[in-house]
Amino acid sequence: MSQSDADATILAGSTEVADRRKESLILRTSTARMQYRAKITNQYSNGDEERYSDYRASFSKTLPHDILGEVDKSAFQKMVSAIESGDMHQIESIPSGNGGNRKLANPLAGNTLNMVGADSKALSMPAAPTFKGYETAAEMGEVYWKAALREVNFEAFDSDHDIGRAVDELNGFTKTVGPKVNGKLTRGTVFRGETPGDLVGPYISQFLYLDVPSGPATLTQKYAAPAPDTAYMTTDSDYLAVQNGATPARSDESDPRYIINGRYLATYVHYDYSYQAYLNAALILLGMPGTGDSRNPYAGQQRQGAFTSYGAPDLLAMIGQVSSSALKAAWHQKWNVHRRLRPEVYGKRLQTQAYGEKGYGLPAELIGSEILGHMHWLHGSFLLPMAYPEGSPTHPAYPAGHACIAGACITILKAFFDEDAVIENPVVPTTDGHALSPYYGDTLTVGGELNKLANNISLGRDWAGVHYRSDGIDGMNLGEDVAIAMLKDMSRTYKDSSDGFFLRKLDGTDIQITNGFVKKL
Repeated sequence: MSQSDADATILAGSTEVADRRKESLILRTSTARMQYRAKITNQYSNGDEERYSDYRASFSKTLPHDILGEVDKSAFQKMVSAIESGDMHQIESIPSGNGGNRKLANPLAGNTLNMVGADSKALSMPAAPTFKGYETAAEMGEVYWKAALREVNFEAFDSDHDIGRAVDELNGFTKTVGPKVNGKLTRGTVFRGETPGDLVGPYISQFLYLDVPSGPATLTQKYAAPAPDTAYMTTDSDYLAVQNGATPARSDESDPRYIINGRYLATYVHYDYSYQAYLNAALILLGMPGTGDSRNPYAGQQRQGAFTSYGAPDLLAMIGQVSSSALKAAWHQKWNVHRRLRPEVYGKRLQTQAYGEKGYGLPAELIGSEILGHMHWLHGSFLLPMAYPEGSPTHPAYPAGHACIAGACITILKAFFDEDAVIENPVVPTTDGHALSPYYGDTLTVGGELNKLANNISLGRDWAGVHYRSDGIDGMNLGEDVAIAMLKDMSRTYKDSSDGFFLRKLDGTDIQITNGFVKKL
């Protein structure tokens, strides 16, 4: 090639790059304007923090607490002031509880700006159920029953005596929570999620049972768990030490099995990394014939296939990216808006009221419930028996971070796969959890099992005692909003096709996301 030919090539390349830079600038600017112009719904808390001068209904873990487990008021006020300032130095000045060494989990993370999708502070969610309300009481009844029934095999729900007792009592609460049939919980709906697909088939999603093709290896989804009937924080001294920020010894896990009960599910969501379940689901689906979305622009093409765009690398990168955005949105809501107390603290408030030490106005139907009496008989207290020695994490309850990630990640998965595709050769664990056997029941679909996976992970945290149902349900909806906002931005960047992405939302609505807009189908 002559020097002039080389110069012409360089000049042509430079012109193309310059044109692309202009196009990119226009795209970035117009996309930012679209997010800027998006309707913002006012965000409200439930008012409990302002309602109670003793902060009885607010998150305060790792701060100093008195003998009743109530937070030192000045310490709590310093925490709120530090969060509102956005200053790391002020966070460092928040007082620690006596003997505590645990750190607050990233209180300023919700201030992080997003460059793709909606800003962490631009999305809203309902106010959390109130401290004294009947909905929270029913949620706590459910959490207590889950703690009592961690060892019951999911496949035994149809016949287990104690599951029947739980269903009967939960139906008796003023505001029963969970999916219902003719207005009532049943053995087939209790403790399940509330999306299409959740009530079909086994309690646990196929994506937590099937082998995972992971590069040159295949991963078997057996996980260890603590010994049956292990319970933590059932004494006042243990409870108070944990609230003040003590770090108890880690529990021992052994005997790996497939997830057969609440104990194993709670342990899975104790140690999973942020998007583990959804990365595994993606790898399973990528290796499962007939599950790709026929509306993918590369479907049916003879000479080209999806890869860097609309293909596996694109999908896997999006799952990691959206999980980060979901956590930022969750952290803004947790720390800057709601600061909802964890169930373990509600349990202490129940005990304090039941013992006549201080009245909190909590519903009598929960104080006098069968499950509270059962817990006192088992452990000598009304405290919530925790699955983890450290109890909850050191950040507020609402929404659940696991749930926000769940809603976001399955939304991305739905955008790449056919939700109506049937999962061939489904499985269930044997009774002992050491092997898998064929499942011959109702037809299971990709979309239904992705919804179920999201609820397994989100409500799996309830089995551990660290969350309420609304933390999970509302958290998944927030995560879905995060993912849709990201897909709106991403849909404007592809040159392959203008059709964008198609998916079914958690509420069953079919949508198309193209060129930055969402269209109901």
